[in-house]
Amino acid sequence: MKRLKKSTFVFVLFFVLIAMQGSSEGYYDYYAVYMDRTNLEKSVFYIETGKEMKNPGKIYYKHPYLFVNEKYKGVHIIDNTDPVNPVKKGFIMAPGCLDMAVKENIIYLDNAVDLVSFDLNTMKETKRITNVFPELVPPNGYFHYEYNRPENLILVEWAKH
Repeated sequence: MKRLKKSTFVFVLFFVLIAMQGSSEGYYDYYAVYMDRTNLEKSVFYIETGKEMKNPGKIYYKHPYLFVNEKYKGVHIIDNTDPVNPVKKGFIMAPGCLDMAVKENIIYLDNAVDLVSFDLNTMKETKRITNVFPELVPPNGYFHYEYNRPENLILVEWAKH
């Protein structure tokens, strides 16, 4: 009986140690990318040539378009009139963007901590509300106690080393 308990203890200890290793991603696997307020407010604009999708996030559909978030970079605009042959129409550059929504001809997106409305007819920013969202957290959700954002800078991306 005593032998069974000891082997069970060793097995449980081994399992716990393996589980604690889990993901090798830690705080130090990422570095913060910053922009100052002036540059952030000039950073949302339209690029006619589509960009390659490298790190897609959320997808929003509003006939006939697909809007695909490129995490921390902006939004791909894809004409899905013919679903067999979708056509890349362009890209809305928006550093710090992780989410968007569309109502009528306006796409609302996050530009780091700001909420931006962008007119899909004119392809221009129409309004910005500053400091609406909390600062971005690392992809693993872990803030290390030593993290200190430099004053007067806004975190727009956690990039992997």
